[in-house]
Amino acid sequence: MDSDPAVERTPSPVEPVSQAPVYVVGVDGSSTSWDAFAWAAGAAGRSFGKLVVVYVMPFVSPVVAYGVPYDYAGAETIREDAAAEIKREAERRALEIGVTMSFVSTYGDARKTLPEVARAVHATVIVVGKSTKLWHYFTGSLGHRLTCRKDAPVVVVVP
Repeated sequence: MDSDPAVERTPSPVEPVSQAPVYVVGVDGSSTSWDAFAWAAGAAGRSFGKLVVVYVMPFVSPVVAYGVPYDYAGAETIREDAAAEIKREAERRALEIGVTMSFVSTYGDARKTLPEVARAVHATVIVVGKSTKLWHYFTGSLGHRLTCRKDAPVVVVVP
């Protein structure tokens, strides 16, 4: 049986057209998260992909320390200000690199939220920075916890 090599290399018209890759990167303002941002932005730029920057704001549990009531409104303002600052810095860095980006800020646990956002945007990969905190060596870092899940491929950027 003879086969034409040109026909074998021609994609079938019924095959889906591949879409641009989507990189979801978790950023918290730390130097390692900005390393992850740089890696993801570079990969998105080289592949003509999309970059989605995610800042997950932690929930603050109600605490009353030494009889002083907790200032919920003040804590909310601080979290919103931090999110706005991270968004501005991400936009500045994306402009420098020459990629467009989307920004998502939400409340929750990054270990659960990043895969949820990745599923929502049909991400190709999730990118995070390696933790430098000593206690994460014992309790497990975000990167380690994400790589143990089966939701999406994860890249942990080591500085």
